Amino acid sequence: MNILQAKEEIKHTILAYLMKDEFGCYKIPEVRQRPVLLMGPPGIGKTAIMSQIAKECNIGLVSYTITHHTRQSAIGLPFILQKDYGGKAYSVTEYTMSEIIASVYEQIEKTGLKEGILFIDEINCVSETLAPTMLQFLQGKTFGNHKVPEGWIIAAAGNPPEYNKSVRPFDIVTLDRVKRIDIQEDFNVWKSYGYSHHIHGAVMTYLEIKKENFYCVEMTVDGKRFVTARGWEDLSEMMKAYESLNIPVTEAMIIQYVQHPKIARDFANYYDLYKKYETSYDVEALLSGNISEKMIRQIQEASFDEKVSVIGLMVSRLNEAFIEAYRIDRLTEYLYEKLKTLKSEISDNTDVARFMALLDQTASLAESERNLLEQRGQLDKDTGWVLHKANALLKDYVHCASLVDGSQWQDRFECVKVKFNETVSNREEIMEHTAKMLDCGFVFLEKAFGESQEMVIFLTELNTDSYCLKFIQDNGCEKYYQYNQSLLFGEKRREILNNISNMMM
Repeated sequence: MNILQAKEEIKHTILAYLMKDEFGCYKIPEVRQRPVLLMGPPGIGKTAIMSQIAKECNIGLVSYTITHHTRQSAIGLPFILQKDYGGKAYSVTEYTMSEIIASVYEQIEKTGLKEGILFIDEINCVSETLAPTMLQFLQGKTFGNHKVPEGWIIAAAGNPPEYNKSVRPFDIVTLDRVKRIDIQEDFNVWKSYGYSHHIHGAVMTYLEIKKENFYCVEMTVDGKRFVTARGWEDLSEMMKAYESLNIPVTEAMIIQYVQHPKIARDFANYYDLYKKYETSYDVEALLSGNISEKMIRQIQEASFDEKVSVIGLMVSRLNEAFIEAYRIDRLTEYLYEKLKTLKSEISDNTDVARFMALLDQTASLAESERNLLEQRGQLDKDTGWVLHKANALLKDYVHCASLVDGSQWQDRFECVKVKFNETVSNREEIMEHTAKMLDCGFVFLEKAFGESQEMVIFLTELNTDSYCLKFIQDNGCEKYYQYNQSLLFGEKRREILNNISNMMM
């Protein structure tokens, strides 16, 4: 099972576990709600999907890597109580609440979410003293004397023994009480994640050409050599930072993340070529419609890897444009809804002071929403950008309105409308520019190759990019529909994809 399939399976499990009857009781009793146990290689996104699931199900999330904990922090500290049994007093050992269970209650209080996921990572790599506690946790849903709160679902993850020498196998008694899901790495699934999480274009294009280098763990005489999905994503973030600072991206830096010398060296060489293609093809000019005959001949005579790299550069730049369009679209919609709500709360009799108080309250909502989502661990990059930008614009609306003379709120609201219309105009410009870039991309490949495998690669990458599909759904693109219909269906599609597969071997 790949990570996307695992995510859907876990999400379905959570929806089933949280389903209630007409009396408000969980339909599947707690004793039958098996903990979910994810088993798979390190660094493929087991922790990441838990955050995504919690956000999509609007439930809380508390995440722990259990190898960082001692027995005391997991089950609590002992203390002595006096209890009476049969009329005789005895000293009895009790335990304080586990730090982990306490964190669940703190999360409930902080976020207001009474249901959630308690995720324990590396559960089969605990120390010998903690191993019995983990078995008790999976079998009885307790840490020490304290149970996981009702409505909180247990999920855990572990690595197979070939990836970690400290792995402790679970016995049949424990495995018979969990819902085990085995997962494997899958580049095609990760590629979609890569576009949605803004992975560097050089990483995306390199792995499209060298899929076998996406995930690798090898034992050599010099020790383990490995590269993981997590390594590629972290490298991507550092590469973008280095480029912004005009710091060279070197093999020495790459190998700190891609801890496999041969693959690191190969990617470093590819990155140099990628930057060279970025300059020689001038993708920004190409997507603006400045397509020269020299550029057409250059790509026609290029090697297949070079063609794929240039297409990758085009898709990477388009992805940036699609993200910008998606964000400005959400921002405009968010501001419109807030101003619509504001308008519904005022009347002809509203005085200026009341109007300004309501406008100021509206401006503070974006920041409050952002803080709440951040506390819940549900704040993604796009939503964070939208709410941050909305907060700044709404504060600007307040400032603008406060400078208007007059005793009527309508005069001040008119000023706000003018400011909002600036955002609407900006949105229209971005949408038009993005549509033109996409159309120019098709025109370039059309002139260079016509209906060919290069066009299929371009279409396939666009179809993997969720931002692209959202843009086309909302704004349309005749050339996309044309080539998607003629090249990605039927016998022609199978023939072209088979040719591409042979060329990449």
